[in-house]
Amino acid sequence: MTATIHVELPASLRQLAQLSFDTEIDLAVIGTASIGAVLESLEARYPALRGTMRDQDSKRRRPFIRFFACQKDVSHQAADAPLPRAVAEGREPFIIIGAIAGG
Repeated sequence: MTATIHVELPASLRQLAQLSFDTEIDLAVIGTASIGAVLESLEARYPALRGTMRDQDSKRRRPFIRFFACQKDVSHQAADAPLPRAVAEGREPFIIIGAIAGG
């Protein structure tokens, strides 16, 4: 099964991937639509993003990166956990943002 996932990236990652700021990213994800599958597809399509959102050896999310689906923070879900149906069906975006620390 192939799903088309709409992905929103922060400006810093868009610039690294050499995308214009108004470009919507649609990714084909084969199999279960999960965080890991989305990141695999994203990194395959835009190799400059490898290692920016997760460690390439351990596949663990980088500390200041957050993932959102259907207005919920899914950053701490397992990488192979299925994303909500609305995201998997392309009705809602999968959003990647850079977290801000400090006060």
